Amino acid sequence: MSEFTRPFTKAEMDAIRREAGAENGVARKFWDKLRRVGGKIPFAEDLVAAFYCAVDPTTPKRVKVILMGAIAYFILPTDAVSDFLPLIGFADDAAVLATAIAQVAGSITDEHRARAKKTLDGSE
Repeated sequence: MSEFTRPFTKAEMDAIRREAGAENGVARKFWDKLRRVGGKIPFAEDLVAAFYCAVDPTTPKRVKVILMGAIAYFILPTDAVSDFLPLIGFADDAAVLATAIAQVAGSITDEHRARAKKTLDGSE
């Protein structure tokens, strides 16, 4: 029987459910925080494009892990530099995102960037 036609085992289904639940939790927290602070951060479009790349089913797992790590850092309520500090509050978030994007160069497509722009413009 081909790997693609056999039924999933209980362990495989449990792992899929856990991963989907975790991704949905990150997505909810991401959009909540972006709504609160999106107008204050100059890297919002890069952040949203990274999010769309991370949730794209065609994105390689290694890329997803790197980008989700940067996104998770963004949504953390406490991080290295408090987000409430004027001017420098999101500097660490920007640095983590820039590092992640550099690591996955080329994986964030023009389609991810266009969708991010539409989302931030309010047309999606």
